[in-house]
Amino acid sequence: RMGIKLTGISQAKKKLQKTRSVSTASSDVVPKGHFTVYVGEAYRRFVVPLSYLNQPLFQELLHWAEEEFGYDHPMGGITIPCTEKYFLSLT
Repeated sequence: RMGIKLTGISQAKKKLQKTRSVSTASSDVVPKGHFTVYVGEAYRRFVVPLSYLNQPLFQELLHWAEEEFGYDHPMGGITIPCTEKYFLSLT
């Protein structure tokens, strides 16, 4: 019985270590139903809901992004060529 308990503790420790390593990287995780955009000169990162894609003003921003950057977005999200202030006023 003692061997079974120790094995269980060992497995629990391994799971905890995996969980800790994932949670430290959680700032890069985008929740389901959202996507990442980078805005402004400093490329500030915003995580926005997919529902924004249905909004005409947001679609206009995406059109600007396409004209400015094409489909190459090296930041990993969509880079939008506007100021943070303008982006925040739309959202």
